[in-house]
Amino acid sequence: MTAVAAPAATTAPTTARPSTGRAFLAILWRDLFVTGKEVWVFLAQVALQPLFMLFIFAKVLNAGGFVSDQYKNLLLPGIVALTAFLTALQTVSFPLIMEFSFTREIEDRLLAPLPTYLVAVEKLTLAIVRAILAAVLMFPIGALVLGGAAFHIGGIPLLALSLVLGSWAGAGIGLMLGTLVPPAKISVLFAVILTPLMFTGATQYPWHSLDSMRWFQIVTLANPLTYLSEAVRGATLPSVPHIAPWICLLLLALSGAVFSAIGIRGFMRRAIN
Repeated sequence: MTAVAAPAATTAPTTARPSTGRAFLAILWRDLFVTGKEVWVFLAQVALQPLFMLFIFAKVLNAGGFVSDQYKNLLLPGIVALTAFLTALQTVSFPLIMEFSFTREIEDRLLAPLPTYLVAVEKLTLAIVRAILAAVLMFPIGALVLGGAAFHIGGIPLLALSLVLGSWAGAGIGLMLGTLVPPAKISVLFAVILTPLMFTGATQYPWHSLDSMRWFQIVTLANPLTYLSEAVRGATLPSVPHIAPWICLLLLALSGAVFSAIGIRGFMRRAIN
């Protein structure tokens, strides 16, 4: 008798699992692609409010003789900072509140081959990108509304770094709020949180101009937006008294790290539940 060799075992083909990095970039690209397709919606969301603030505070009040011509140069950097900060905050907070409650879209993202915390990091990254785009757009818009805009070429590195760190701080606050605020309290979010953030962030005034109101000057130091406004103002108008840039950058980075850590922790808790 001759032995017959058994046929070699065959294995079913397996589908290669995408790497974590590729999955992260794919989700980020998808969100950026959606932003590009809805560019007019994006522009309306990020530019409408700052546009009216510039027009009223710098154009209308100037025409009535209530503010000087120099005020528009002081106001534009603050509006740029406000645009970046609020765009980053709102890009994360409001969609996240909806995704965890009504739409449940977050469940699809949690099924991606990513650690849970990276889903939150992707939202932070998207918010930073959108915020920087919105801030950059405000310079030509501001120049168009105001008839010109003061700009210091040598301050571009400081401007870029401050916008990145300031957007990170805004996104971190947005992530924290998006995981802590229930859907029924969205209106409270506007009244109790966003309004004080907008008006205590040195966007309409330089921080040093508050020397005669020392108590309010101290209060504004608790707002991360103050440091972004002062950093942008220092980058574009270095002759105007402002908080030292290194202090602004340090506190923006610290704010971004602390709020992002709290937000990621809250995100993971909500995702598990």
